[in-house]
Amino acid sequence: MGTLVRGGTIISVDPAIGDLPRGDVLVEDGRISAVAERVDAPGADVLDATGMLVLPGFVDTHRHTWQAVFRGLAADWTFARYGPAMHGLLRPLYRPEDVLVGTLLGRLEALHSGVTTLLDWCHCTDTPAHGDAALDALRQSPGRSVFCYGAGIATDGPVAAELARMRDRCPGDDGLVTMAAGLRGPQRTTIETTAADVAAARDLGLRVSVHAHVRAGATTGRRPIAAMGEHGLLDDRTTIVHGNGLDDDELAMLADAGSSVSISPDVELKMGLGWPETGRVLAAGIRPTLSVDNCPTAGGDMFSAMRTALGVQRGLDTAHGRPPSLTSRDVLEFATVDGARALGLGDRTGSITPGKQADLVLLRADDLTLFPVNHPAGAILSAGHPGLVDTVLVAGEIVKRGGALVGVDLEELRERALRSRARIAAAAGIPLDGSRLPV
Repeated sequence: MGTLVRGGTIISVDPAIGDLPRGDVLVEDGRISAVAERVDAPGADVLDATGMLVLPGFVDTHRHTWQAVFRGLAADWTFARYGPAMHGLLRPLYRPEDVLVGTLLGRLEALHSGVTTLLDWCHCTDTPAHGDAALDALRQSPGRSVFCYGAGIATDGPVAAELARMRDRCPGDDGLVTMAAGLRGPQRTTIETTAADVAAARDLGLRVSVHAHVRAGATTGRRPIAAMGEHGLLDDRTTIVHGNGLDDDELAMLADAGSSVSISPDVELKMGLGWPETGRVLAAGIRPTLSVDNCPTAGGDMFSAMRTALGVQRGLDTAHGRPPSLTSRDVLEFATVDGARALGLGDRTGSITPGKQADLVLLRADDLTLFPVNHPAGAILSAGHPGLVDTVLVAGEIVKRGGALVGVDLEELRERALRSRARIAAAAGIPLDGSRLPV
């Protein structure tokens, strides 16, 4: 008879349902079958949500989980230091087993904080075995994941064959783990190579994601979106990561093409990529999405990303004499339903809507950091944190309950992660106490 989530405050992120101060959600065969103030479901297993906020699981549209064992190491790095350190020094030392443990650690961390759907942008794919390890790790996690194969980040050569091989390993588009292609893009390679990468992805039925940002005063790499647009490489299956410094007409090109934008507010600020473009993207007619990006630089939870996105945009609006362009409800939508749409998953997740798969998060509303809840979306944006996440469901399965992940041997995973970190750090010749940066 399914599971009845009973008696919580429902934040559906579905305008047809709205918020319910007290409501029930019935889950049958992994899908939401009913949402109402009262649902009668004799025989259903009851999941008591009294004193909790019930909301759709968060959707992170861009994260490099393979870096999770070096959490905090990049807290003082700029983007100019990140590339040489992470990709020039550390990444070449990763073995496939290091990719697996880092990806698994990062994906479970995200799930622990309520991120039920995550696009894992894996650019530690120096050998086929590295890509295989990343995909295997995502399959070992009970979360909903998009394996975004970082196509040839370490080479300028053709990647169509390896992309096709990985697609053979991840052929379906309706399971918990699906696939996308991470492009090198016109700022890392030629526009001809970018066009070839897009063509390979399209032939395989894959959505694409590409990093693009222009730092203030840059004399090279300008107008990457214009270059892609002129070559017909933008459409509604394209996600641009970051987008800092793009010209207004480039944002208009993205809007016209139906493309999406993934904003990483904490990393963009800390690494000096520029102001997060949340407001400009929204003004251009695009619903932004949010991402953590990488945990060596920023915290791995969407609460922090949402709070930074809202606070920074409010500050920018005030500084420019504009009325507020965002509400807490807007940002909650960026992190849920808008993210799901950007990943091509809007029909199955992102809101508490009958017919969608039951990706749900239950937050403790009696915790003193949140209590008393007066404006639910506002409370989540202003005071939400991972410690509030009591229960998480993915496709109707309970994967976290009572504050603990279900069926996960965290002690064994921690030991593997520490061994991986120690080996790579020793090989790189770097201390882990922050006393000396890698490069």
